[in-house]
Amino acid sequence: MRNRPILWRMLALLMAMGLIAAACGDSGDDAAPATTAAAGDSGGGESEAPAEMVDVKLQLQWFTQAQFAGYFAAVDQGYYEDLGLNVDILEGGVDIVPQTQLDSGAVDFAIAWVPKALVSIEEGAKIVDIGQVFQRSGTLQVSFADSGITKVEDLKGKTVGNWGFGNEFELLAGLRKAGLDPESDVTLVQQNFDMLALLNREIDAAQAMIYNEYAQVLETVNPDTGELYQPEDLSVINWNDVGTAMLQDAIWADADRLESDPAYRDTAVKFVQASLKGWAFCRDNFDQCVDIVLQNAPTLGKSHQAWQLNEINQLIWPSPNGAGIMDKSLWDQTKDVAISEQIVSSASDDSFRTDIAEEAIANLEAEGIDVKGTGYSPTTVTLNEGGS
Repeated sequence: MRNRPILWRMLALLMAMGLIAAACGDSGDDAAPATTAAAGDSGGGESEAPAEMVDVKLQLQWFTQAQFAGYFAAVDQGYYEDLGLNVDILEGGVDIVPQTQLDSGAVDFAIAWVPKALVSIEEGAKIVDIGQVFQRSGTLQVSFADSGITKVEDLKGKTVGNWGFGNEFELLAGLRKAGLDPESDVTLVQQNFDMLALLNREIDAAQAMIYNEYAQVLETVNPDTGELYQPEDLSVINWNDVGTAMLQDAIWADADRLESDPAYRDTAVKFVQASLKGWAFCRDNFDQCVDIVLQNAPTLGKSHQAWQLNEINQLIWPSPNGAGIMDKSLWDQTKDVAISEQIVSSASDDSFRTDIAEEAIANLEAEGIDVKGTGYSPTTVTLNEGGS
């Protein structure tokens, strides 16, 4: 498993070469699937959009879903347009590395997990975190309650699934923190990006995002009861509680362009400002935001997207320092885990900057937008079979 980061880097490099080659074709805009949400008439503000619009491409790290609701909402509500930005949202997938797309110049901004981006930075990518949207990790290790797994130590001797490709670092660090050797004390297997292996009892514990795969289990009928599985049927290890959680979704920008191109820096402030306003909209207008996601054709259905948005909001809000502002203690924890797990040999604090987000939230506060969400409380979502 200690060689897995090397394999991951090699896969990322091969993917980057393929993406660059695709960008050299006759129709570069077709290199990745694009989803451009149509701007709506509601919530766009009374001021007219600037005469000259700036085209911006945003690369997501996965397919269309509520994980990215704030960006779709910012398009739908006209927040980007109000600031003179014409934003195209590009879907991600298993074969797309957002930070590589950004570093190659194929897109202007990208959404990526911090540890994965740190690997790219060590390999030479000139990118920087300008907006730490998620304040907490959404990664879980899920097992059935009857497995007897209630804490990390209980994973000893068990078959433990993970997705690989840089998603396993919190798990590996958590095992070591509990005194377990990932190479001998557990049987690590790579699982698909679903929960079938757990549901079929092929593995004892599965990796899951609280806003996605965890819900997939709760959308499944328990054959013993004929009803959907319930949270009490499951046991969850949350890496935030263990202390090995790593920062995830952040807005990344081209570091060199920020320093050399004042217009790009101005665009970056506007992009972060409108994006955070989109996330505030999704916090305060939950049902409408779910509908916006559904209008952009996600794979899974309405109840699943509602669950996802409810959990995503909890990863963002509250943001005590202001949305998008880096929590230095969590940055240090992410960096320490990355180094201890040999994901990277070192990590510099220069890999993030707060001035862009600080300027953006100052503008939002001037508009009267709540950028901290101190009084936020989640809603209650009822899941339907299959997430419909």
